Amino acid sequence: MTRRLAAILMADVVGYSQLMSGDEASTLAALQTHQTEVFNPLIDTHGGRIVKLMGDGSLVEFSSVVDAAKAALAIQKANILEDSTIRLRIGVTLGDIIADDGDIYGEGVNIAARLESMADADGICISSIAHESIGNRIDADFEDAGEHIVKGLQQPIRVYRWPATGALKQQEDKPSIAVLPFENMSSDPEDAYFSHGIADDIATDLSRISGLVVMARSATSSYKDRSISSARIARDLGVRYVLEGSVRRGGAKLRVNARLMDADKSAQIWADRFDGDLKDIFDLQDRISESIVATLSITLTRAEQERAFLKDAKNLQAYDYVLQANAVHSRFTKQDNAEAMDLYRRAIELDPAYAPAHAGLAWALTHDSNQDWSSKPKEALDQALVHAREAVRLDSGLAKARMVLGDVYCWMKQHNLSVSEGRKAVELDPTNADAHFALSYYLITAGKSDEAIGEAKLALRYNPVHSRCDYYEMLGKALYLTNQFEAACEPLEEGLGRFPDSDGLHQWLAANYAQLGRIEDARQHAQKYLALKPGVTLKWLAETLPYKSEHDLEHMFDGLRKAGVPD
Repeated sequence: MTRRLAAILMADVVGYSQLMSGDEASTLAALQTHQTEVFNPLIDTHGGRIVKLMGDGSLVEFSSVVDAAKAALAIQKANILEDSTIRLRIGVTLGDIIADDGDIYGEGVNIAARLESMADADGICISSIAHESIGNRIDADFEDAGEHIVKGLQQPIRVYRWPATGALKQQEDKPSIAVLPFENMSSDPEDAYFSHGIADDIATDLSRISGLVVMARSATSSYKDRSISSARIARDLGVRYVLEGSVRRGGAKLRVNARLMDADKSAQIWADRFDGDLKDIFDLQDRISESIVATLSITLTRAEQERAFLKDAKNLQAYDYVLQANAVHSRFTKQDNAEAMDLYRRAIELDPAYAPAHAGLAWALTHDSNQDWSSKPKEALDQALVHAREAVRLDSGLAKARMVLGDVYCWMKQHNLSVSEGRKAVELDPTNADAHFALSYYLITAGKSDEAIGEAKLALRYNPVHSRCDYYEMLGKALYLTNQFEAACEPLEEGLGRFPDSDGLHQWLAANYAQLGRIEDARQHAQKYLALKPGVTLKWLAETLPYKSEHDLEHMFDGLRKAGVPD
């Protein structure tokens, strides 16, 4: 047993399970022909040693990472040129291995396997260390695909991708999903058609979403009643996400369980249970589809976000400044807000026509004003209005621009304009949880809390995994302001379970419990609220909050006053 540094190449056949299920004999023959006429000779030509063949996979060792990359390119180019039935994904890295009796093990082998799974059909993924070692010694351009979390490693690795020009590829700027036939959990095995039909209908709904690539039913039907991991199915079909589920039908009732798997991370990112009446089957399907779309929109990898974002940028440095600013701004402190504003301004200097930079700066300026971080809050809000309007002028279809313009109008107490912009943001991006959240706030401040309830519920529905504390607060305050005190307890208490130090949740629970006559509970939450927001008074809130309705403000103050918050 020896340890050494080596270049490792891992290759795997795309869609092998599907090919085998279609015609096993022909697939085996094609694979053997590919190995003897293409793969093995090109590996040998470039000085590689085939360590082992694993069904449709191959593990190869090279003494040079340049040779490994050249071999990978030669194999893929040969496949594309010949339009081969056997299409490969290949991963290449340089790493530490342990050699034992002709086989190799170790971290390098694991990383190569993960890189292979990230590659496109007919494509290659290499690690950053391999990319650095290769330099400009091969005639190929590898594009930076960003950092990825790799199972078994504590730190993410940066991946570089060869895009395989001319190959059939999934649209790289869109998330891709395969909807598998749902498992029949009913007592009658004949109900299988029903569970599979529900999955088909959901796939049809998802296929209408322009931002989503949905694998065809013909590709997923072969996995019916087969015990294959979702990661392997994703790799076979060339998708990132796999939706699995089950259906139980009993009498007039229906239960659908669904879960969404992220093959890149080998992790479940969303799961939910949907119960309803059989007569409401179409509404149930809509709820599942909407949840999946919303979940996908907030779980895109950084690389996917960057690719989508990059299309609007004419200056890469401006784009990078905005990415940095977005990350800093999200920390929501006075210092971070100031840093974010500086970064947004740098981006605007480099690209004055970059709408996301203006939108980001407008939002940071709004926070500078309404969080009492600025010595000149009115001036900050006036500047926010200028940049928000400019963002909308530059890109009227940018939902974030509409949201921030609505926010500026809200704090200027131009409530009709605020609600109008909030509605436009929702129309532009109907599954954007933040857009529904923003609109719910604009409605509340405009004195329309009854309408705000629905928007606040949609915000929680479209972002069930990563909901912020203020999502729960928004629904709770909308219910409070419409005198639904018992109902308000649920989101406020649930939110506090996740965010125990949220001053807003303590604030509204204090008022809500007071109105329910639970004075001791109300006082405990009021004390916690005052500890988290020292010096706060009802007078300060009245001067600060942009509420249109004096009745709503007094209604809130009535509860807080009973709970012990000082005037």
